Amino acid sequence: MAFQGELLSRIAAGDGHGENSSYFDGWKAYDADPFDLHHNPGGVIQMGLAENQLSLDLIEEWSLNHPEASICTAQGAWQFKRIANFQDYHGLPEFRQAMAKFMGQVRGGKATFDPDRIVMSGGATGAQDTLAFCLADPGDAYLVPTPYYPAYVTSS
Repeated sequence: MAFQGELLSRIAAGDGHGENSSYFDGWKAYDADPFDLHHNPGGVIQMGLAENQLSLDLIEEWSLNHPEASICTAQGAWQFKRIANFQDYHGLPEFRQAMAKFMGQVRGGKATFDPDRIVMSGGATGAQDTLAFCLADPGDAYLVPTPYYPAYVTSS
């Protein structure tokens, strides 16, 4: 076991990640007693996850009205291979093009962005991991300002 500690960082070798962290203590409390305005107003509000639950009903309605846009329906299943191939490494070409156009608009048309040079990430942790992999050499360190996304502690 001592040999493993020499190969891994203290964070990776310790038990302060995964299920043994305050981040997951919060999840467990939320799972056991979730807030509901009408049925459980004294329940726990989950604030440790970067997700927008306020628009889920709108997304659900849109998805029901546009089944061809989802690879989870018979109408959209034909796109599964194309979407699965692009989502992990590149991002969908249409989304990268939309992002490049949007970023140009934000800059007031003073800059253009090449969609082929845009890399998409499934979340903050994936983006941080990608940046660290691309920019850091073994032994390098970088600072993450606070407040920060709690999963950084579990993935770093």
